[in-house]
Amino acid sequence: MVRYLTAHQYDDDYAARPDVDDRDVAAVVPAAVTDVLGFAETWLGWDGRPISRDGNAWTPHKALRRVADHLLDHLAEIECRLAGEPALADQWHGRMVTTDSDFARFTEVDLDEATSRLTRLAACYRARLGNLGPEVLDARPDQATWSIREIAHHVSHVTVYATMVGSLPAG
Repeated sequence: MVRYLTAHQYDDDYAARPDVDDRDVAAVVPAAVTDVLGFAETWLGWDGRPISRDGNAWTPHKALRRVADHLLDHLAEIECRLAGEPALADQWHGRMVTTDSDFARFTEVDLDEATSRLTRLAACYRARLGNLGPEVLDARPDQATWSIREIAHHVSHVTVYATMVGSLPAG
């Protein structure tokens, strides 16, 4: 099942600058990952039927794929920025596509793999952002580009993918 958003619909998601707050920037992504995994723990009883929300079909595998892809994409953006290199353009299909593999059964092994993958990515964010001062976190190469602090707060909203599946009752 494939659902494509128009370029306008997709661009609207990234038009506004993310809100930032006074939380420790190194902790916002790990906290979000903890929340995502809290949802995922309830998905072991998923009945195999996609959940339709926000104009898309959602499954446990799709939600976790989107979380991992989003974390990886923006971590690469941050690393390239800090190295003075241009970031590669995002080529993900994102939430616009639901793949056949997204419909696979969600098992204890899948939860274990997701937990390992996402907690390691969260640790990378904590390690990378924890050593940056405000002058680096708040710098922008130009006014159209988000600061690293804004990127981190944006990434902390990966919980939205898990909320698309939500907490599922025990099967």
